[in-house]
Amino acid sequence: MLLAIDIGNTNIVSGVYRDETLIAMFRIGTDKTKTQDEYGMTFHMCLAMNEITPKEITDIVISSVVPPLMHTIPVMCERYFKVTPLIVDYQTDIGIRNCYGIPSEVGADRLVNAAAGYRKYGGPLILVDIGTAVTFDVITEDGAYLGGAIAPGIGISAEALFMRASKLPKIELSKPDRAIGRTTVESMQSGMVLGYIGLIDRVLEEILAELGTNREEARIVSTGGYAALIAKESRYIEETDTNLTLEGLYYIYERNKK
Repeated sequence: MLLAIDIGNTNIVSGVYRDETLIAMFRIGTDKTKTQDEYGMTFHMCLAMNEITPKEITDIVISSVVPPLMHTIPVMCERYFKVTPLIVDYQTDIGIRNCYGIPSEVGADRLVNAAAGYRKYGGPLILVDIGTAVTFDVITEDGAYLGGAIAPGIGISAEALFMRASKLPKIELSKPDRAIGRTTVESMQSGMVLGYIGLIDRVLEEILAELGTNREEARIVSTGGYAALIAKESRYIEETDTNLTLEGLYYIYERNKK
């Protein structure tokens, strides 16, 4: 079985593949202070809850945007699974061309999503990952990764508002019933959720204009933890693909394992 691990700033999302089938998925909070032993025990527990033993894990692939954990997690894999993981970076063969100005600056998660998205949907393609950050990634019809845009995520913005504005509370991020909030919570939900829908649609408009294409010619797909909340209200996003990153890790591992 293949264990795919995506280390994000907020969560570590992992999936277990038996052949091409995703048979288990779990998330744990990203904690830079945890040791390899603490992560090892956590992974063992999550696998046990899915009735998977460590000996069944024969292969591991990792993408990460958290440099401090790029020693901890691979060491954990060696110690607890006796497996040397494949670590995805800008030099990995992902099946598309990395045409970023400085290729090494592209986050591994963005490359993994781009590889999976292009393989699944073709191009031209715009991927919107709505998570800790909101990233936009553009892949051409012939498989060139061009780059995109990065904005702070809605969760970061909500937390910053709570931390910096003394009278504003922590809120649940959900779509408000109306734009004109009648309470502080409703007003914050309106500003945050509707504001991010507007942000995403405006950036997509600019990207489409630069590509010289329209919404019918380009596929626009979202993924990420907040995609279910935001994407369905967008005028441009066609669908949400929750497991895109894990699918990308599986595809890249299969492409590189020999």
